Amino acid sequence: MTPPGSLDIPQGLARLELLNAAIEDTAHSVLITDADLEAGPRIVYVNRGFEEMTGYDRYEVLGLTPRILQGPKTSRAVLDDLRATLERGEGFDAETINYRKDGEPYSVRWHISPVRARGEHESITHFVSVQRDVTEDRRREEQLRLLSAALEASGDPVLITDPEGVIVFANTAFLDLSGFDADSVIGATPALFKSEEHDDEFFTTMWERLRRGEGFRGEFVNRRPDGEKVHLEQTITPIFDDCGEITHFVAFGKDVTERVRMEDEVRRLAETDWLTGLANRLTLGNRLEAELDRCDRYQRPMALIMFDIDHFKAVNDKHGHEAGDVVLKAVARTVDAQLREQDLLGRWGGEEFLIVLPETDGEGAAAAAEKLRRSIAQLDLPDAPAVTASFGVTERQPNDTPRAITRRVDQAMYQAKEGGRDRVVLL
Repeated sequence: MTPPGSLDIPQGLARLELLNAAIEDTAHSVLITDADLEAGPRIVYVNRGFEEMTGYDRYEVLGLTPRILQGPKTSRAVLDDLRATLERGEGFDAETINYRKDGEPYSVRWHISPVRARGEHESITHFVSVQRDVTEDRRREEQLRLLSAALEASGDPVLITDPEGVIVFANTAFLDLSGFDADSVIGATPALFKSEEHDDEFFTTMWERLRRGEGFRGEFVNRRPDGEKVHLEQTITPIFDDCGEITHFVAFGKDVTERVRMEDEVRRLAETDWLTGLANRLTLGNRLEAELDRCDRYQRPMALIMFDIDHFKAVNDKHGHEAGDVVLKAVARTVDAQLREQDLLGRWGGEEFLIVLPETDGEGAAAAAEKLRRSIAQLDLPDAPAVTASFGVTERQPNDTPRAITRRVDQAMYQAKEGGRDRVVLL
């Protein structure tokens, strides 16, 4: 009785026919020679796989040696190693280039095993060679090598991930830009470079498009190991197999960090005061208009503080403009350090400064102004004289316009000057 899971193999002639059918139908080339190494082994059997691989009919090669498959690119070192191994009665694995009947070369991987006769000495009677055509494999490997070399030679960063976003390739340009080494990047995900500059919606939109098989283009802000931010303009493209399934995502990028830095610098110069680094008059005006709109919409309080350095012309005339610049910068630093994050301090013009205080009423702004007045009066500057400042304060009124509220706070400041300077007036 045949055990469960085993094959009931016929005996005798039936078994031989089954074995022959199996060898004939295999996709690999099978070649059997005698064992005469002195004269050269002669072919005694080839299967259909051999005929299809080489282009020879089996009756053309019977009695010949396998040298008919050799040509100019066949490795002599491999053949010498093969002969020495067979003389020792051992099996042999190798890969070399053979030639078909029409002269076309092909890459072949083969394994040769000695066949021993049953008997007292178990002498070798034949050699069996099983061969596999690996030409297409080597062609693909060469294409991949060339592609990899081209990507490595590219000056632009390239990243390849699997469908789950696991990185499988990063060229040298990407590694140099990211600041990470290959061991840290390969096998990780792009979350390794996350800078917190993008919200969840950005990445959700990106993945939705990619998983639909669409490309995605955007500017990514990555973080290097030292914390420095890198701006990368990337185009991500899905790669599909023959069944239409996504196998990889390829991201081609361009480092735009310097461009972004220059744009930020231009924007900063357009929005800030060149001397103090504070907001300039244009930025103050835009913020004030936005805050007034918000207050009208939600009926929330807001206040303005305007202050002017007392007798500033005398400082310039007596101590020089360099000393005047020292005073302006010192006052700006002192006041800015005491404000809340939501407050905005800017240079309104000359020695005049304006502070926008959201969510603050008049009395609260006046108290803040008094604190700032004392801080300025206590400044001890080694390269400039001591100074004071006059403060005007006003609270936002219903339907105030930027022009109306700044005119009112300006009037309050001049009342402080006319009242003796170094004081706060709430109008």
